[in-house]
Amino acid sequence: MILLGSTGSIGQNALKIAKNYKIPVDVLVAGKNITLLNQQIQDFSPSIVVIASKEDRELLNPKGAKVLYGSEGILEAIALSSSSLVLNALVGFVGLAPSIFALQSAKKLALANKESLVTAGWLIPKGEIIPVDSEHFSLWHLLQNRPFEQMIITASGGAFRDMPLEQIPYQNAKMALKHPNWQMGKKITIDSATMVNKLFEILEAYWLFGSKNIDALLERKSIIHALVGFADGSMSAHYAKPSMQLPISYALNPTLAQNQCIIPNLTLKDFASLHLEEIDCARYPLWKLKESLLENPKLGVIFNASNEIAVDAFLQDKIYFGKIEKIILESLSAFHSFGSLQTLQEIENLDQEVRRFAKKLV
Repeated sequence: MILLGSTGSIGQNALKIAKNYKIPVDVLVAGKNITLLNQQIQDFSPSIVVIASKEDRELLNPKGAKVLYGSEGILEAIALSSSSLVLNALVGFVGLAPSIFALQSAKKLALANKESLVTAGWLIPKGEIIPVDSEHFSLWHLLQNRPFEQMIITASGGAFRDMPLEQIPYQNAKMALKHPNWQMGKKITIDSATMVNKLFEILEAYWLFGSKNIDALLERKSIIHALVGFADGSMSAHYAKPSMQLPISYALNPTLAQNQCIIPNLTLKDFASLHLEEIDCARYPLWKLKESLLENPKLGVIFNASNEIAVDAFLQDKIYFGKIEKIILESLSAFHSFGSLQTLQEIENLDQEVRRFAKKLV
């Protein structure tokens, strides 16, 4: 396979499963964590390695692999590789072009990069996409081409789900990174606390399954991942331990995944005190954007760009938590009118405009 984002949490889990399933890894793409990448090269002997910057080349031990750099290097690696599967676990807008290029190259796309669908779902053919997000994997697992009426995904609530409301806007990154359930990268952990991550997943579900009848509920244990209401009036839920290894395993080899238990089984104790709650807009004010995003999904370009700028500033302690919401809302207001966005170039141009605007708000 071609693994984009090998040193992140999803990438590391994917490599564990690849090793277990004996799947060759032809391409490894990483950012700045060269120490971990060197270990992955030692373990998997890829033919191509891509790193973010040429400045880190002297730290890299490629073991004879071809070395490429940056965004252009990612696309070149996809083109050069004979592998038919691309697992895109990159974080952020940088993952969009590789997703489109992988599909144009007639490769299957195992998609963990949320921003690809959030910012350009209308440009991406869905037939060759394998969802890797736990929620969308659960929806896929439940649907199996059955007629449905509604879809519900679940949210953990993030680090501030029990904090007094008046304290939340003034929290710093150190506090926001204390996720109660999942071990994830920094950005997605912040997005969980703001509920941006769940809004992204609502848009992803819309593009993947073609319905606007999508909602989310809070489930504190992260054991119920999704529910589907069917045309016959019944509803089913998908339960599993909070682990990304299950959806990744189905993306890499569904036949093996169906017949091997790679995550701990649920026990009766896990089902005790399970309950679902509505998402409180007083605690998660950005959740009010759900209906407007579904009405005009192309707003995802502005939503994502402003969020990336705000989260980056927050992680650098330049702003407090409450400023993330303000930057996003002001950006959406400033860019309420835009073109048809029918090409990747048009999307990239708007993305850059929004980023310049949002940076002035930091």
